[in-house]
Amino acid sequence: MTLLRPSRRTVLQSLGAAALGVGATAVLGGCSQSAPIDAEGRVRLRLAISGPARADHAGFYQAIASGLYAARGLNVEMFHGNSVADVSSRLASGVAELGLARDSFGALRLIADRAPVKAVAAFFQKDPRVLIAHASDAPRDLSALSERPLYVEDADWSDIWSWLQSKYELTQEQLLRPPEGMLEPFLNDPQSLMIGSLTREPALVATSRPELRTRLYLPADDGYASYAGILMAPNSFARDNTQALKDFIAASVEGWNTYLNGDPDPAHALIRRANPATPQGSLDTARDLLKTHNIIDSGDAALYGLGTMSAERWQAFAEQTKGAYSVEPDWQAAFTTAYLPTRK
Repeated sequence: MTLLRPSRRTVLQSLGAAALGVGATAVLGGCSQSAPIDAEGRVRLRLAISGPARADHAGFYQAIASGLYAARGLNVEMFHGNSVADVSSRLASGVAELGLARDSFGALRLIADRAPVKAVAAFFQKDPRVLIAHASDAPRDLSALSERPLYVEDADWSDIWSWLQSKYELTQEQLLRPPEGMLEPFLNDPQSLMIGSLTREPALVATSRPELRTRLYLPADDGYASYAGILMAPNSFARDNTQALKDFIAASVEGWNTYLNGDPDPAHALIRRANPATPQGSLDTARDLLKTHNIIDSGDAALYGLGTMSAERWQAFAEQTKGAYSVEPDWQAAFTTAYLPTRK
């Protein structure tokens, strides 16, 4: 499988170098990498995230707003950057202790580049990327995409496209990236589909064309094995801050649980403060879709609790994406469940 990744080599080098910069000296030299302590004696943990604050991060914001981190002696801050490289640079410079990877590709690429980091929790059991079709001319399923235009943006297409192209025998010519953006071309072409995120594009379509009925297709429901919302920790940091890391994950699990099953307003208020351009309606729509499609609490999470990961899923994804990396990664080195809450 050949992964189509225009202009991604620089990003990969940055990821590998940055991640190595986080922990290589500490790991090789045996030095301590203890988390900082704030003036009130709380452990300060800073989470680096690519992209603006959205519903994808609501569980973390819920944990901040509800005092779940503070109750465990943690002072958690969220840092949003423009790209994956921003996350790695914050880790490398020590500005952040933890990072959030969008999907399993990110973790396996780091392992392929020999970066001393691991996935320690996966808060989305399903990758939320979605294909959106006009309901009036929707294909029966993803196997019926042949010859249909597929509108995408650079941030969403490169990884999952290789899987889609291989599985459904699609052609490169079907993939369209209009310079003016994909929304208007999609809205004006009933036969087309748009690749986006469940937490973003459906709300954009509903806002732009409220009368348009759409149909959603999740590759995750058709065998795409990637996790999403993956918490990454440098090996040295995890080693030297075991309890703080366990506390962060446990509080985050509670945050996601209360966001999904309780009052989401505390999280939404903080998200809109961090990203004022986000309409309240978009957050409400995103939360509804996360729940409807069981993005967070399905799969192994239904058995073992939110955030859980399994060797079977990591192995399946590594096999699906074989050939997509500079060097084939050891998938078993990509993750650990040592910091997750006790299984039910």
